[in-house]
Amino acid sequence: MGRYLIPLVIFVALSVFLYVGLSLDPREVPSPLIGKPAPQFDLTQLHQSEQRIARDQMLGKVWMLNVWASWCVSCRQEHPVLMQLARSGELPIIGLDYKDKREDGVQWLSDFGNPYTIIAWDNEGRVGVDYGVYGVPESYIIDKQGVIRHKITGPVTPEVVQNEILPLVRKLNG
Repeated sequence: MGRYLIPLVIFVALSVFLYVGLSLDPREVPSPLIGKPAPQFDLTQLHQSEQRIARDQMLGKVWMLNVWASWCVSCRQEHPVLMQLARSGELPIIGLDYKDKREDGVQWLSDFGNPYTIIAWDNEGRVGVDYGVYGVPESYIIDKQGVIRHKITGPVTPEVVQNEILPLVRKLNG
């Protein structure tokens, strides 16, 4: 009897770990930056290479930083949602064109539309590293004091806009 007890205990333990692992949402990647100041950046703008955009320019506003790239397939999925969110006027969306060629990013926006208030060009991906970007698209909701309040990993969906982004933005602006 004892020789079957150890394999049974191991099987039950592994089953519990498997059950817990399968019940987790893979889109929820915890960020150590939640509740902390958004990392500083000062980059050239995508469309106007002689002009710059810095994090501090957004102080006093609730805004979204959306990390995207022309080579990103999932960015195409979320793009119509960002266009609709931009039309609502609920919050400025700052784009961070990540590890992309400038001309490719400009062409992509010309083809699909531009939901961004301003777009920073992070061709080397250094700002993305500072924000802990795992992959694109990722989005951050940043409050008036420049503190990251929420992170969305993966495409922004209409459900995420209605259930997470807009209630948080309204609360932060309230």
